[in-house]
Amino acid sequence: MRHLIESAKAVLFDFDGPICHLFQGRSLAPLTERLRHAVTSFAAEGEAGREVWLPETDDPLEILRAAFQQPALVERGIARDIERALTDEEIAAAPGAFPTAYADALVRTLAATGRRMAVTTNNSQQAVERYLETRLTGELFAGRIHGRNAEGELRLKPDPDCLLRALKSTDTPAREALMIGDAPRDLEAARAAGVAFLGYARNERKSEQLRAAGAEHLVDSLRDVVMVVDPGAHV
Repeated sequence: MRHLIESAKAVLFDFDGPICHLFQGRSLAPLTERLRHAVTSFAAEGEAGREVWLPETDDPLEILRAAFQQPALVERGIARDIERALTDEEIAAAPGAFPTAYADALVRTLAATGRRMAVTTNNSQQAVERYLETRLTGELFAGRIHGRNAEGELRLKPDPDCLLRALKSTDTPAREALMIGDAPRDLEAARAAGVAFLGYARNERKSEQLRAAGAEHLVDSLRDVVMVVDPGAHV
């Protein structure tokens, strides 16, 4: 882990998990059900209703992913409506998101030691910007927040699209970058982009998921990362 961090000239953060807990204290099931209902309601207005399928999940991003995989929903604009609805929910949740322990300290320490940073997330760019404003760290990521695309094809991790955009915005070769993520899809995206990966596993469930996906380097606290970046840090 020490070598990964010390050799990284740019650090790419997943957002919901390593930086904050976006919907802290809220079950995602009601939100997912609202999106599911919106899809079926829109689709029921036309013949597309006979073609709709949605996964059994409490993850709203998976409902969104499924909507964009169905041509009838994309062509009628239903998938884009769902994306906008989820974006609105994320933006509304951002000011009350719970900061991940030591995330602010890590961000500021990385900046102070000359590392470039970017956010690479399946969440909306607007939600990330709104949250970072509340932490007074937005300027440290200016122009380098890469969320899901609002236009064109939806490309969510494990697709490496947002990481490739981050490498470009930080002007960093993949071999000199490190991604910090908390889900197997983050690891898969990092592999696809040729970027080293450090898993943040805040509980045993996350640790098991990441290890099962093949993650070799894990931390259960970002304090460990801060102390590698700056051994003299008082955190």
